[in-house]
Amino acid sequence: MNGNRRRFLKSTLGLTMAASLVDAGPAQTRTVDIETLDAAAGARVLKLDAFKTPVRIASIELLRSGRFHFVRTRSADGAEGISITNSRVEYLYPIFHRLVAPYFIGKDARDLESLIDGVYVHASNYKLSSPALWCPVAWIEFSVLDMLGRIAGRHVGELFGPRLRDSVSMYYASGNRNTTPQQEVEVLRGLIEKAGTRAVKFKVGGRMSNNADSIGGRSEGLIRIVRKALGDDVAIFADSNGSYDAAHAIELGKLMQDHRIDMFEEPCPFDHLEETKRVADALDIPIAGGEQESSQRRFRWMIHNAALQIVQPDLHYYGGYIRATRVARMAAAAGLTVVPHMSGDGVGYVDVLNFCSFTPNIGPFHEYKGGIEETGPWCDPPLQFKDGAINIPQGPGAGITPDPQLLAKAQPLE
Repeated sequence: MNGNRRRFLKSTLGLTMAASLVDAGPAQTRTVDIETLDAAAGARVLKLDAFKTPVRIASIELLRSGRFHFVRTRSADGAEGISITNSRVEYLYPIFHRLVAPYFIGKDARDLESLIDGVYVHASNYKLSSPALWCPVAWIEFSVLDMLGRIAGRHVGELFGPRLRDSVSMYYASGNRNTTPQQEVEVLRGLIEKAGTRAVKFKVGGRMSNNADSIGGRSEGLIRIVRKALGDDVAIFADSNGSYDAAHAIELGKLMQDHRIDMFEEPCPFDHLEETKRVADALDIPIAGGEQESSQRRFRWMIHNAALQIVQPDLHYYGGYIRATRVARMAAAAGLTVVPHMSGDGVGYVDVLNFCSFTPNIGPFHEYKGGIEETGPWCDPPLQFKDGAINIPQGPGAGITPDPQLLAKAQPLE
């Protein structure tokens, strides 16, 4: 993090909050060459030395029960792992069945890292490289890792490295674009009171809207009042979902700086890399992005060129923990923090918790959109949102055992 951004954070937040934001990851941002980034991403990820014999993948099923969709992987020896998809499975299931799952059948689960790379080329899947391909890959990866963790009697994070933390501070994301500035402030205040969180995120712009606002004047009006309304002890983030060109994003970003907003997420369309870099170069407020990204090379470009200060691979859209860990290691080499975007309906926040359990350079707050009341009891131990933080599962595998009644009613999605 450059000196200007460090000073910006300290000027916008109390000393305790500023220290957590500035010092959560490596000591400082640094320029790194491509070779260093490639070496960071290319190092082996999984720690599977305990598995002395093959773990053959015998079957992979996609199941539906109520609003939830499950992937169940079984080994030839009868071991089982389960993951929970996001809602995009409703239209991605043909890709799952025809192009992704067959590649893994009969393979040794110990080779999961190379399998994740191999499925990209299998059946010319690279032609679909986007969340359409990588979501199905992620769901299978999650289930295979759950199976391996259960076989070993270890939490999934311990397959990547030592457990680094037992809880994660969360920011509550409102997701609204149809509220007035005054209404949204009340929504954010309610989220803070509900969970005791010290960080919130609101939407600006109209979403990939070419500078148009969702409601005329809403974004500017909200930026002008939100800090005064919520106080100085709360981290406040703004997300435009790619609503602006570089010039407009810079103008709005300067307004955010004037009103002490702490993060500007995806200011420009996600694939407008040079424009995003222009915004980052022009502002002191940290720029976040990467949720729609599917390419390690493009992440490398953004990190190498300092287009982002907060790196946000989505654990579903980007293809799972293994690929996201490669991005996190590149970010670490440049002194950047990682705050995964959360897309998994129902238990997506648990995927983030598990990723944070072993990743050194995570940011101080991570995304939460609700759901713990329903799915928190599925975890070992049960999850609680207390004083702004959620405890990380500790049980074997992903630490999630879905409601047995839901699984008993599950039917194949074909």
